[in-house]
Amino acid sequence: MERKLKIIIFTDLDGTLLDPVTYSYQRTLPLIKELKRRKIPIIFCTAKTRAENEYYQKKFKIKDPFIVENGGAIFIPKNYFSFYFPYQKIKSNYQVIELGMSYFKIRKKIKKVQKKLKCNIMGFGDLGPKEVAKITGLKLSLAELAKQREYNETFMIENKDQEKKIIRELKKEGLQVQFGGRFYSASSLRRDKGKAVKILSSLFKKKGDKIKTIGLGDSQNDLSLLKKVDLPILVQKPPGIWDANIKGVSGLIKIKKIGPQGWTEAIKKYVL
Repeated sequence: MERKLKIIIFTDLDGTLLDPVTYSYQRTLPLIKELKRRKIPIIFCTAKTRAENEYYQKKFKIKDPFIVENGGAIFIPKNYFSFYFPYQKIKSNYQVIELGMSYFKIRKKIKKVQKKLKCNIMGFGDLGPKEVAKITGLKLSLAELAKQREYNETFMIENKDQEKKIIRELKKEGLQVQFGGRFYSASSLRRDKGKAVKILSSLFKKKGDKIKTIGLGDSQNDLSLLKKVDLPILVQKPPGIWDANIKGVSGLIKIKKIGPQGWTEAIKKYVL
């Protein structure tokens, strides 16, 4: 008997499932509810921290695995998969597959580059919760969650003329830099959302499912995610444009709507 096809959704949050300016998600709630009714896993694959992912999982009442800090780690609820798989640690109620360098080491390398180039690299680790809230537009409580970083540093470069030089030096230190539309992020080389998506997809296959993976994103840091799914979908960014850095993605579908509006249209058309 042919196995039933199981759809798995990997989705970015900021600018995709969440509004790029207000972080609103109300428009997507009915579809999230329907996806859950159909038992379709919804995997957050985002630059956000574990604490932030848990916050939105509670809002959406989702209990699936999630990928944090641009692929720094995969958090899988205990007993989600009934078989053994390799993981690095148990944290709270999760089996954690760690792929990225620790936040402490990343911060140390950034400070080394800052000192060498005599430049100003302002990371979340240099700011208090109120300052993070101010520059991101997040509520103070969410800004506090955004600061709880473990595998990735979010930062700003004040002098854009030094951008290429800074990125080059960070790469020499074993870091990669990605731009998410508003901020830069520094993390381990050869570690990205795509690698995490590939690992998690293989676990669903090992479970015995015949799977079809769908990925939704909006920015450069979603490129590796979109390259590793069966159906890659790109939503628009304000004021109604697609990220020009998303190139070389086979079968890419472009939705002509921004953020949650685009997410909603894509789910209706290609999933439901």
